Amino acid sequence: MPGPVDLTIWFLGTAFELLFVVCSVARKSFLRYFFLNLYLLSSTTVSIGRFLILWSCGQGSDKYMYFYYYSDALLTLTLFCALISLYSRVFGELRAGEYVKWGAVFLLLGTAGFSYAVVAQSAERLSTSFAYELSQNLYFVGLVLTYILWGAVLKLRETRTQLVQIILSLGLYFSGYAASYALVNFSGKFIIIRYICPALGCFLPLSWSLTMLRYTEESRLVPAHLVAVPR
Repeated sequence: MPGPVDLTIWFLGTAFELLFVVCSVARKSFLRYFFLNLYLLSSTTVSIGRFLILWSCGQGSDKYMYFYYYSDALLTLTLFCALISLYSRVFGELRAGEYVKWGAVFLLLGTAGFSYAVVAQSAERLSTSFAYELSQNLYFVGLVLTYILWGAVLKLRETRTQLVQIILSLGLYFSGYAASYALVNFSGKFIIIRYICPALGCFLPLSWSLTMLRYTEESRLVPAHLVAVPR
C-alpha cells in the first residue's frame, strides 16, 4: 500500500499537472501547447487510475502490473508526440513541419520494432516486457531528440522564452529518467522507480507551470543570453 511519501509525491505531481493546464488556459496557450496539455491530462488520469488499482488490488497484483506498464508506454508515446510538436514549433518558420512529422513516424515505428525484437525471444515475458522495453527505448530516443532540438534552438537563435524554457525542462526530465532506467538495469533496485521517477514527474509540470506564470508568448530572450553559435 502507498505510504506517506508516495501519497505526497502523487498529490504534488497531480496538482502540478493540473496547474500547467490551468496556466495554459489562463495564458490562452492551451491549443498552442495542445500536446503538452494532452500529455499532462493523460498523466493525471493515469495516476488516478494507478492509485485506485493500487489501493484496491495491491502492488503485486497482475491487474496493477499490466495497468502500470501499458499506461506508462501510452504516456511515453504521448510525451513523444509533445516533443515532436516542439520540433514543429522550432522549425515551423523553415517550413519543415512535414519532414519532422514523417521522420517522427518512422522513428517511432523503428523503436517499436526494435523493442519487440528484444523481447520476442521470450513469450512468457512478452506481454509486459514489450511495454517496458518500448518506454525505456522511447525515453532514450526522446533524450537524444531533445538535445538535438536544443542544438537547433542555439543554431537558429531561438528567442521565444516560453519555448526555450519548456525544451530545457524536457531535456532535464528525459536525462533524469534515462539515468533512472540505467540504474535499474545495472542494480535491479526498483525502489528507484518508486520514488525518483514520480519525483521527476513532479518536476516537469512544475517547471512548465512556472514558465507559463513568469513569461508570456511575447516574452523574448536577449540573444546574448544564448550560447553564441556561428552560422
